[in-house]
Amino acid sequence: MPNTIGLESSLLVRALRGEATERAPLWLMRQAGRYLPEYREVRAKHSMLDVIRTPELAAKVTLQPIDRFGFDGAIIFADILNPLIGMGIQLDFVEGEGPVIFNPVQTPSDVDQLKVPSPKENVPYTLEALRLVVKELSPRGVPTLGFSGAPFTLATYLLSKKGDKELAKRFMRDNQSAWAALQKKLTTLVSDYLVAQAEAGASAVQIFDSWVGVLSPSEFATFVLPWLQQVVASVKSRTKVPVIYFATSAGGLLAQFPSIGADVYGIDWRLTFAAARQTFGNKPLQGNLDPTILLGDKSYLEKETRRILAEGKEGGPFIFNLGHGILPPTPIANVETLVSLVKTFCLG
Repeated sequence: MPNTIGLESSLLVRALRGEATERAPLWLMRQAGRYLPEYREVRAKHSMLDVIRTPELAAKVTLQPIDRFGFDGAIIFADILNPLIGMGIQLDFVEGEGPVIFNPVQTPSDVDQLKVPSPKENVPYTLEALRLVVKELSPRGVPTLGFSGAPFTLATYLLSKKGDKELAKRFMRDNQSAWAALQKKLTTLVSDYLVAQAEAGASAVQIFDSWVGVLSPSEFATFVLPWLQQVVASVKSRTKVPVIYFATSAGGLLAQFPSIGADVYGIDWRLTFAAARQTFGNKPLQGNLDPTILLGDKSYLEKETRRILAEGKEGGPFIFNLGHGILPPTPIANVETLVSLVKTFCLG
């Protein structure tokens, strides 16, 4: 018999909403991906974009890690960059290279040419994949998360073929009016995309800001923070789902993060939970196992997992995750060990 517990009562949603839970809920960034043999079987027959743009395939690979490991939440299979295609960007995922943009934004006039399509026109396939996954997982009591790249991180890709962060910073400083116009368009794109995912059934949404750590505190405050605040405020005014903000290598910006207004903050392994609690208080935190630890010795994995579980439970709600996405060479047995440890560690 399927578990018909309501999603609002699920372990993950309760933690995301700031409620105490009997154990830490667990999901992993990139949990549907190349470390799974069943995912590799799909990818052997279909390109990355084909999987993303075929709702049935995207739903299938989203469900694979849930069926195998029993994670407490799914995250829809997509990429932070595919919504950029509808803006007029030529994008592909090149084997051995990753995402490549073939017509990057190079001038202020290029910014003017960018479209801001509605998500229902731009990414209907992801929204349909979400509906399919939610239909499958809701009776099991497993919530599904949506996500988007943050405006700054998306801009780093738009402004170069392969996400040149230094080039993005130069454009930001030297073309401040064009930068503001670009951020305005991306803020609308991201906000509407996250709202559409919530409307399609996502129980929470995560904003990935993978490259924001390259900025100084003053640059972040001037060129990035106001747009992030607009994204979060827009999503929260139009939906009731929790908003997670996740950044990497961004300890120097930490003091400004509470003003973003997110409900939950994800931290990487470079930041301790104790330090994060000093900044965020009792807000829910998510993290923060170094994904490379999953590649190696099982005894060290067990030690670090127990340490994070013990530290994470102090001071507020806690969701166990990695400090970045799971790596392709990760052994399945190590993921099984991680799941077992987290599921048997009581937070009481």
